[in-house]
Amino acid sequence: MSSYLFFSIGLLLGFVSLYYMLDSYTPLSENLPMLPNSTQNIRILCWIMTGPKFLESRTRHIRATWAKRCDKTLYMSSVSTAFPTVGLNVREGRENLYWKTIEAFQYIHKHHMDDADWFLKADDDTFVVVENLRYLLSKFDKEKPLYMGRKFRPFVNQGYMSGGAGYVLSKEALRRFIKGFKTGECTHFSSIEDMALGKCMETMKVEAADTRDIKGRQTFHAFPPDHHLVRQLTRPRPWFLLYDTYNSAEGPDCCSDLVVSFHYIKPLQLYFLNYLTYHLRAYGYKYRFNPDEQNPEKTADTTSSTSP
Repeated sequence: MSSYLFFSIGLLLGFVSLYYMLDSYTPLSENLPMLPNSTQNIRILCWIMTGPKFLESRTRHIRATWAKRCDKTLYMSSVSTAFPTVGLNVREGRENLYWKTIEAFQYIHKHHMDDADWFLKADDDTFVVVENLRYLLSKFDKEKPLYMGRKFRPFVNQGYMSGGAGYVLSKEALRRFIKGFKTGECTHFSSIEDMALGKCMETMKVEAADTRDIKGRQTFHAFPPDHHLVRQLTRPRPWFLLYDTYNSAEGPDCCSDLVVSFHYIKPLQLYFLNYLTYHLRAYGYKYRFNPDEQNPEKTADTTSSTSP
């Protein structure tokens, strides 16, 4: 019994030590990768939806890992702080998420419209591989009204993008979003942020783009890697697979080699994913996937055969 107790205590201390070691690791000095010419001119403004109570427990870890890879990063909250956060005229709470999104995009349109061509919204528990996002965006025309992410199909005819997985608006899409609220074509008709924004995008003729890779695998993910990569025992399909516009696989074929995002990522997992993304390599392994191959048919599931 005593040996088991000592083992448990040792294991716990090991995890605590690892957490604080990673917590103190802020790789601001690590060399950022040289980007291919096709992605060097892709300017991305990232804005992180957060709140006062999450700045220390979540948001500072976003800042220490992937957020520094954006061309411009803003942290949107209900209170201005020295973090720094932008204080929006909204109250905290899930019922106010769409108000916060509206206010955030209005602030960006007023103060930062010329700082980027694409505008990423992410939560303070989302992990993003910004270089993969740049590559994805390099395949689209920044002058067109586009928005993209993990496309869900119910409630909005053309589909809408999962809020947790993060979504991107082109500059023209942002202009139309702002115009929609000025003209009354878009309204705060629901507190469900991602669906309500998707409805406004549809109303304003902003295309919900397909972000799968050339093999039809998803790049944006609404849950952590284990929810997608580990094939589950036979069971009713989870809601997020029923909501998917495209037929999505579970297991290794779920996810593109050039994943853009995962959601519900805890702070410790942020550092793990950051390490795996930018440092871990298998010696002698020849990478075979070529994302620039001639684009084949992305299978015949352009529209899902499954409805919720």
